[in-house]
Amino acid sequence: MLPMLNRATLARRLGQARERFVYLDRSLTAGQEVAVNRLGMPGIYFQPTWVRHYPQGDLAAHILGGVTPDQRGIAGVEAYFNQRLVRATNRPLRLSIDLRIEDIVHQAVARAMRDYHARGACGIVESMTGRIVAMVSLPDYNANNLHRAPQDTLFDRCISGDYEPGSVMKLMTLPAALQSGLIHYWDRFNTTHPLSVDGFSVTDYEPVHHWLAMPAVLAYSSNIGASRIATILGRKIQRTWLRKMGFFRPSPVQMPGTQRPIWHPKSSWKLLTTMTVSFGNGIAMAPIILVNAVVADVNGGVLFRPTLLARKPNAPPRTGVRVMRHHVSVLMRKMMRGVVLSGTGVYARVKGYRVGGKTGTSQVVAANGRYRNHLNNASFMAMFPADHPRYVVYVLIVHPKSTPKMYDFSHGFTTGGYVAAPAVGRIIARIGPMVGIRPLEGAALRAINARFDLGLQPPVPPGRVGLGPHHPFPSGANRYAYILADRKPPRHPDRMIEAWALRRVALAIPGAHVAADDPNRVATSDRSISENSTIN
Repeated sequence: MLPMLNRATLARRLGQARERFVYLDRSLTAGQEVAVNRLGMPGIYFQPTWVRHYPQGDLAAHILGGVTPDQRGIAGVEAYFNQRLVRATNRPLRLSIDLRIEDIVHQAVARAMRDYHARGACGIVESMTGRIVAMVSLPDYNANNLHRAPQDTLFDRCISGDYEPGSVMKLMTLPAALQSGLIHYWDRFNTTHPLSVDGFSVTDYEPVHHWLAMPAVLAYSSNIGASRIATILGRKIQRTWLRKMGFFRPSPVQMPGTQRPIWHPKSSWKLLTTMTVSFGNGIAMAPIILVNAVVADVNGGVLFRPTLLARKPNAPPRTGVRVMRHHVSVLMRKMMRGVVLSGTGVYARVKGYRVGGKTGTSQVVAANGRYRNHLNNASFMAMFPADHPRYVVYVLIVHPKSTPKMYDFSHGFTTGGYVAAPAVGRIIARIGPMVGIRPLEGAALRAINARFDLGLQPPVPPGRVGLGPHHPFPSGANRYAYILADRKPPRHPDRMIEAWALRRVALAIPGAHVAADDPNRVATSDRSISENSTIN
């Protein structure tokens, strides 16, 4: 009656059994149950059981995870919320995932992965309040067949993979500089030549050989410019900022298997590390950590814990921590908009949708600790719309390769701008109308673009002094900046300014919240914050 059973294995199990019963089969059909029952064999009993079924198959498989044959969660939210699900079987657990957006992200990253014969991929969409609406890791598996899935498909690249972020990390370097008060967006930095330290050379992918202001450093993705900025801040400010933004601990998202980031210990975090970390080398983290930090960059300056749970009816607004001043967040959105309008992110443009973003191309570290030649990861981080951000969208393509199919478009390059930015553009183009974001055109679009156009080389405001060839260092600049410029640090540095900058960077005010869970508004209950916290 049950031809799937193996006679020898079954005999051995029955002979060795010390329990009061042995399962003969755990997935009988109704017809098989009737047939066995008609045999009238004593000692054979039937027991109805609940079985978890995932109707979408591989869609959101890593998020959902899976269960054992006796329905205990062993991966994903099934494992994280196992006790909650077991004890409250009649009370559903609502996730923040939008299956429509999840499917769109899945299609887009799968296409990029196929086009560039990549090893894997990751795609995340997160709202301004930290709710994750899509999270895709490829390759994936059918959640109904977790136990038969190949090992590589079980690895969740969004929460467990540690990847160097490449130049997307400049989205951390620049706000730290602005928040410190030592550097302003109109300041210019010397990018005329490569930087050499301890036998290593820091170069730009497309060197421009002149002094760049902060918007141009981001738009042209200048590693040299980011290094200059980071050395003015110094390692203490840099580490303080990264710790505050969540880069020194695993993500608190409700998933088992979240990975601890990789970074240099303080004892070896010297000049070269300060430089390389500024543009995303020498530090690695799971993509969810990077995405969640960038949400704070653009939502008005409030860092939320990422969550996979939907908002409960009548629940109070989510609370977060203010980590930067509101005007710093607005400046970051404007500079990210410049990356897409006139920088390395032009292939993420979506007609009418005011996309801002940042490209990332990072080398891959081999087992011996050295970077591998001709192998990289390509990524793109975006937010939209720039005037009223609703979502951050991130795509990472792991180990893309040049392919004949894509050669006419990418010219053999596998950078974030060619590989990941188009995938992000396709995601935004599809989900924008779905979530009620209307594209702008004509005079309305021109007005928004003009309002968010800082220019790549903005002028110094009247009455202010900008950094430049005749004034390269601000008061309170770290000695690293002088060493990098082959100059002697001042004998009596301004310790008061240094301490003031560190306090500003360490700012973290609890109690910030989103009014009525509206992602378009960020408010705070702390009256000590003077700036208007409405994103406009």
